[in-house]
Amino acid sequence: MNLAGGRMAGWAVSALGAVLLSAYPPIRLSAQSDPRLQAAVQLAQAGRLDSARLVVRRLLAALSPADSAYPEALYTSAMLAADASTAATNLQRVVVEFGRSPWADDALLRLTQLYFAQGDPAATVQAAERMRRDYPDSPLKPRADFWGARAYFDLKDEAHGCELVREALDRVGEDVELKNQLSFYAARCGAPPNPVAAAAPDGATTPAPGDTQHVGGATATAYAVQVLAVKSAAQVDEMLTRLKVMGFDAHVVRDTSGLFKVRVGRYATRGDAQQAQARLKTKLGGQPFLVEEP
Repeated sequence: MNLAGGRMAGWAVSALGAVLLSAYPPIRLSAQSDPRLQAAVQLAQAGRLDSARLVVRRLLAALSPADSAYPEALYTSAMLAADASTAATNLQRVVVEFGRSPWADDALLRLTQLYFAQGDPAATVQAAERMRRDYPDSPLKPRADFWGARAYFDLKDEAHGCELVREALDRVGEDVELKNQLSFYAARCGAPPNPVAAAAPDGATTPAPGDTQHVGGATATAYAVQVLAVKSAAQVDEMLTRLKVMGFDAHVVRDTSGLFKVRVGRYATRGDAQQAQARLKTKLGGQPFLVEEP
């Protein structure tokens, strides 16, 4: 779906007190094709959420449900919602009432992520399985599979969780960070980690804050911020969830010693990474430090 990449952006649900689904940056103007909705998103980006919601409410009231812009407006309303209940209701309407629209698979993925963030693994699995059934060719399916797999693991259903992990790895394409996350769970399933996710030993797992670490002696092409290095899958899972709720783009790298290293971002410059490091230290505490990744 050619609009999918532009639409995948994060949204704040104030009832949950955090930016959910962190794997994406704040809403981008390219996400909405209707100029009126672009204006609403621009207001939201400027911190004028009430005004943005008002614009979308008025547009929904003026549009006919038969208008092609209607499901797009519903989706945008969900992205700007002040509470999780309103967001879920509007996303469900997009999926149920406008299942053939270009926004339906996006809405279903958002529901999958929202249900997981709310601690409802049964609803998460249901949404992920619906994506699997109704939109098997959607480029968003691997990410829905990821959240569905995590929910299955929470339900102690390892077999179905691992099935979704394998399906997602087969279709994930060039999304390196999603590959890393899926590879962590593939290892849990007994499958060999995806080569992209594995990194050579970096020689030091606890450098001083701000130290730069070279991975495998290779020339670095990007910076990341490491926040955790452990062998416990449960600790990694908990940290990934915390980071995502805080709005950080996290991934997992496994080295040859068996350590799972939780890192945030792939930043083009050291300065950008240092800004993320400072935010992480404020929000998360501990001693996050910079690493270089090839």
